[in-house]
Amino acid sequence: MGAQYYGADSENGDRIDDPSEDALFMMIGDLNDSDNTFVVVQPDEDDPAWFVSVAVLDEGGYEIVRRDTARGEHDVTTATGIDDIARDLTVWMAARDFPGRPTGQVGEF
Repeated sequence: MGAQYYGADSENGDRIDDPSEDALFMMIGDLNDSDNTFVVVQPDEDDPAWFVSVAVLDEGGYEIVRRDTARGEHDVTTATGIDDIARDLTVWMAARDFPGRPTGQVGEF
C-alpha cells in the first residue's frame, strides 16, 4: 500500500510513507555529503502540485526548497537545525491540499 497523502524519498533509496516530524528528523539527520545528499517529499501521485526538498550544503547546513504550483509558491532557504527544519516542513505540508482528506474546519454545533 502506498502513501495515503505523500512520501519522503532520500537519495540512498530510503522511503517513508506519510512521514511524521520525527521521521523527517531522522531522514534529514541521515543525510551526508557523499551518497545521501537529499530528501524529497511530495504527494504520491503522477503529477504532484507541490514538493519540498532538503539538501546538504557543501559549506554545512541544509538548503530547503518548497514549491507549490497550485498556490504560486517557490521558496528557497537555508538552515542548520534539523529539528527546526523537520517541524517547519511538517507545518508547511499540513497546509497543502490532499484529495479525499477531511478538512480541518469545525462546524457549528
